[in-house]
Amino acid sequence: MNDVSFDVKRGEVVGIIGRNGAGKSTLLKILSRITKPTKGHAKIHGRVGSLLEVGTGFHPELTGRENIYLNAAILGMRKAEVAKKFDEIVAFAEVEKFIDTPVKRYSSGMYVRLAFAVAAHLEPEILVIDEVLAVGDAAFQKKCLGKIGEVAHGGRTVLFVSHNMGAIRSLCTEVIWLDEGKMVIEGRASDVVDQYLRTTLLGSGSSVDLSNVQRSLGNGERLRLLNIEFNSGRPIHHGEPLAVRINFETMVDVPNVAFGFGFSTFEGVRVMTIDSDLVEAQRALPKGHVGSVRADVSLLQLQPGRYALDVGARAGDHGSLDYVAGCAQLEVLPGPTTPSSIIRDTGGVRVPANWAWSETPAFA
Repeated sequence: MNDVSFDVKRGEVVGIIGRNGAGKSTLLKILSRITKPTKGHAKIHGRVGSLLEVGTGFHPELTGRENIYLNAAILGMRKAEVAKKFDEIVAFAEVEKFIDTPVKRYSSGMYVRLAFAVAAHLEPEILVIDEVLAVGDAAFQKKCLGKIGEVAHGGRTVLFVSHNMGAIRSLCTEVIWLDEGKMVIEGRASDVVDQYLRTTLLGSGSSVDLSNVQRSLGNGERLRLLNIEFNSGRPIHHGEPLAVRINFETMVDVPNVAFGFGFSTFEGVRVMTIDSDLVEAQRALPKGHVGSVRADVSLLQLQPGRYALDVGARAGDHGSLDYVAGCAQLEVLPGPTTPSSIIRDTGGVRVPANWAWSETPAFA
């Protein structure tokens, strides 16, 4: 970090954005007293609760119940406070039937749900949140966002790091944009997000390096996505073929691996998803395997516009192996058959169908 200086008032919700490696997580660790700054200082008035690495402090041999008390103690909650919130935490995590089971037997989704539930039910004056919305399934991600929204609108001060620009827009009043450890700009959320999106758009058809992107808990440990390439560097056009190659490596034997990628609006609404398991394109992969998988789309139905890219891989039990949300912004250009009247800022999908002409009208 270098020359990053800002003030956050009581009750403000401040977003922190920037590319991977910009210094966002480092800043939050300094504010959470996890990392000491080599120079400068941070003045904080109030109790700080941090959601930096969901699940830190969970012991695999202990039950879910025991881990709630252990994890809560690490996060600064008193035993009486936990007892009061215990049922609420368990209900939020949706693990009632398994609360007395050792967490080593939990699926990765159950583990993450319980860890987030404990952290989200703190009541600090200041809540510091790193990218935690990329955990669990889509329904639970929405639930997490709603819980963070409750905290944000409950009068507490929130510092929120996310690549989800829709979440940043909806939750934050002010945004700080970091790049290579320096502050680019600080200002109203909508203004800063718009500037950020304009400058982070990748060249159409670019390759996206995923190897060093920070992951949420559990992702990238058994299988790691290395990069994703589009059209071998050629531009992406609406109504034309799209070729996508995902390169990866495995750290352990993994059964029935499936890959997928999706395009979302900058408000976080998914408009198109392409998954290999929809056509039973799954494969068991051995430890130490470095390979790639290719998807060919005969006709890209995305309307011209700019989209955020999500890419992931999962095992046969649908457990996440790796997932990187909002890793890039890509532009779909008009194709030769694209009518100018359908080009909209909102994007979306145009779906082809089989049409049949008739000389006479047919009525039901």
